[in-house]
Amino acid sequence: MKSTIALLQTSPQPTMQSALDEALTFAREALSSGASFLASPEYSGGMVSEGAKLVPPHASEEDHAYLNGIREFAASNRICFLVGSVAITGPSDKIYNRGFFINEHGEIVSRYTKIHMFDIQLSETAVYEESASVEAGSAASLLDSPIGKIGHTICYDLRFPSLYRDLAHAGAEILAVPAAFTRRTGEVHWHVLNRARAIENGAYVIAPCSVGKVPGGGEAYGHSLVVDPWGAVIADGGTEPGAVMAELDLSLVGKVRRRIPSLTHDKPYQL
Repeated sequence: MKSTIALLQTSPQPTMQSALDEALTFAREALSSGASFLASPEYSGGMVSEGAKLVPPHASEEDHAYLNGIREFAASNRICFLVGSVAITGPSDKIYNRGFFINEHGEIVSRYTKIHMFDIQLSETAVYEESASVEAGSAASLLDSPIGKIGHTICYDLRFPSLYRDLAHAGAEILAVPAAFTRRTGEVHWHVLNRARAIENGAYVIAPCSVGKVPGGGEAYGHSLVVDPWGAVIADGGTEPGAVMAELDLSLVGKVRRRIPSLTHDKPYQL
């Protein structure tokens, strides 16, 4: 089965409305170019920082202007849309970093709340503390879509290969890694990690990543990627906003897994 997909490489936006306007501009371009499936980055509904703390615009699922706008677009254009993530109002003073799969009727059929929090210190001044404002999730997400079975993860999850192994064992043919990867870490780790997850699991990796300066501080790396199950990069969004197109051939997943059947070779061991 072959599918044409588009990753929307949007820029970090200060408001839900500006984020929606940009996303829909690229979504319409992708549809006119033949895309049958769309995906957006992490915090695609708006991303703002205050030093080490993320303070993106947020709302409940029911009242979320970006999420509702994407749902309306999906329904009116009869297209499936993987919303990489948006900020959803959570407990006390925290939010959820939550992604959604929206079907061609505009219905939310799957949710994933980011498990691994981006709490790192790259230097004395480059500090990130996602857990200060975000409540972590605890459940993985595997969903059926018209383009194949997708394991939905988010950004920093990429550094935890066991999550992707478990998703592949559960049937994932496509591993989604929507992100707002920092430029500093992206320059050295982004391509390597995405290719590794594809190679290890014999799966496609689709990784829409936002690009440009974050309001309040920080910078997203861009280079939205589509990696095939053999580890070849078949699309790279570079450093400008836009729609990144690629064709997926799902039969390649089976071919690669038959060539190197490592998913059947996992064994228990003692340490």
